[in-house]
Amino acid sequence: MGSGAVQMVCVGLGVLGLIGAIVCCAVPRWKVSSFTGSNIVTAQSNQDGLWMSCVVQSTGQQQCKNYDSLLVLASDLQAARAMTIISILLSCLSLLILFCGADFTTCVQNEDAKPKISLVAGIGMLLAGLLVIIPVSWSAHIVVRNFNDPMVAPNMRRELGACIFVGWGAGVLLLLGGGLLCCFSRPRSGSSGGTAKYYSNGASAPNKNYV
Repeated sequence: MGSGAVQMVCVGLGVLGLIGAIVCCAVPRWKVSSFTGSNIVTAQSNQDGLWMSCVVQSTGQQQCKNYDSLLVLASDLQAARAMTIISILLSCLSLLILFCGADFTTCVQNEDAKPKISLVAGIGMLLAGLLVIIPVSWSAHIVVRNFNDPMVAPNMRRELGACIFVGWGAGVLLLLGGGLLCCFSRPRSGSSGGTAKYYSNGASAPNKNYV
C-alpha cells in the first residue's frame, strides 16, 4: 500500500486539479476574439465560456450575457458543460474516498480495505482528468479549425482562451494523482491472512510427527 506521503501528494494534486476544473467551468474564457485582418475592431473583445458570452471594452468595462437556450448551443459546448460538471463531482467524490482510505486518517480501521479504497479513489481521479481533457481538446480543435478556415469571416474567428490551458493543466494533475494512487495503492502479495495460514500449517506439523 502506498505510504502516507504519496497519498498526501495525491491529495494535493487532486485539490489543484479540482480548482482548475472549477475555474475552467465557471470563467468565460474558452474562446476569445482574434485580432487578425485589416478591418478588425480592437476597441472591444469577445469572450465566450460555457455559460455566458462577455464583451470587454477597451476602457475595462465588461458586459456578460447568459446563453438564451441550451438547444441553440453547439454540440461541443453542450458536451463540455456535462463533462466538466461530472468531472468536478467525480473529483470531489474521489477526494472524499481518498480521505477515508488514506494512511494518515483513521476513518477506516481495517488495514486490508484501505488499499482497495485508495485504488477506487485513483480510478475516479483518472476518469475525472479524462473528463476535463476531452472537452477542452474538442473545443481547441474546433477553434483551430475555424481559425484556419478561409470561409469563416475574420471578425468571427476566435483564439484559444485561458480556460483551455487551465483545463489541460487540471486534467494532467488529476491524471497524475490518479496514476500515483493506482500504482501505490495495490495490496501486498503477502497479507496478514496469508501469514496466519502458514503458522497454522506449521502448528499442525508436530501432530504429524507424533503419529
